[in-house]
Amino acid sequence: MAELANQFATYPSLRDRLVFVTGGATGIGASFVEHFTQQGARVFFCDLAEAEGQALCSRLRQADHAPVFLPCDVTDTARLRALIIELVRQQGSVRVLINNAASDNRHDFSEVTPEFWDERMAINLKHQFFAAQAVAPGMKSAGGGSIINMSSISWLVPSPRLFLYNMAKAAIVAMTRALAHELGPDNIRVNCVLPGAVVTERQKRLWRTEEYNAQLMTRQSLKRELLPSDVARLVLFLASDDSAMISNQQHIIDGGWM
Repeated sequence: MAELANQFATYPSLRDRLVFVTGGATGIGASFVEHFTQQGARVFFCDLAEAEGQALCSRLRQADHAPVFLPCDVTDTARLRALIIELVRQQGSVRVLINNAASDNRHDFSEVTPEFWDERMAINLKHQFFAAQAVAPGMKSAGGGSIINMSSISWLVPSPRLFLYNMAKAAIVAMTRALAHELGPDNIRVNCVLPGAVVTERQKRLWRTEEYNAQLMTRQSLKRELLPSDVARLVLFLASDDSAMISNQQHIIDGGWM
């Protein structure tokens, strides 16, 4: 935490601001929770991974505003909406929403069923729209806010065996553009972030082989690994008032791959 404070930018506008992160217990989402907590924001995050979520809160409990973990399956739209409504009732308007929850499980084209399609879209796309819908009234009443939707460069590359994930991540870009125009008159900014091959514990455990890492370094312009903290610092900027006139944009962070 001290390294974050000493080496990188501080955004005064984020202090005490209410931030809600979906999928915040592990990986990139956990880095979001840590970085916003370091900025002095009031961070609430949801996830299915209860043990990891509670462990993250314990690790950050000495911060001015310790983050709060709210167990939730984002594919349960009614539960997600109710959670956000109750959060607003108790804590005030969410000023920053980070739609991060996702799953990049590999799958073969020939094996996709209608049920699997619906499940993949629910976890990678649907919840982003309904979370935005749930926070928008509070953002409007508070004078504005920032919604950041997490997409990916996977659909631009494209990546094999990620058919439904790629479709959802492409749709997020279109959704971002539509929401930016819909919510802009209420001073609500909507942007999306498209990370490249971010190194997380899940990626290392499941897919990051030595061969893949070597191929990646030939594709990236910058010859080092892309870390969750790199993505988090971009998201901090987009959430802060420093980016007050940035909306309806797609921000690629991939080490110069694309």
